[in-house]
Amino acid sequence: MLISKKEIEVRYAETDQMGVVYHANYIVWLELGRTQIVKDLGFNYSELEELGYVSPVLEVHVSYKKSLKYGETATVHTWIEEYSPTRTTYGYEIYNEKGELAVTATTLNIVVKKETFRPISMKRYFPEWHEVYEKNKKQK
Repeated sequence: MLISKKEIEVRYAETDQMGVVYHANYIVWLELGRTQIVKDLGFNYSELEELGYVSPVLEVHVSYKKSLKYGETATVHTWIEEYSPTRTTYGYEIYNEKGELAVTATTLNIVVKKETFRPISMKRYFPEWHEVYEKNKKQK
């Protein structure tokens, strides 16, 4: 199982009046983590879009453990928690620069035809992705 890592420098604009990262910005960082794992697995999400497909998020679950602040560096760890040909659950942990766990999360994604928003089977339409995701999903 591959665990991808993406460092993010916390910008002032991502913080709230209390000086901590605003809760919704973590969801943006999850997307950065997903993009990174796709890249680390040898694929490019923009090529999927160029072929007429997109991967919407159906569910997001986030648990906040510790605040991150402006000037810190966050590291998003991303992996494939569960995978089937029609659904992927990504798992995430976001750490501060001291290595302390700040956030745990999961997202449930599908791949759809952009024109119709109808779900597709990765096994059928993108067999290379399917094979790599199958090999890299978390083992139970």
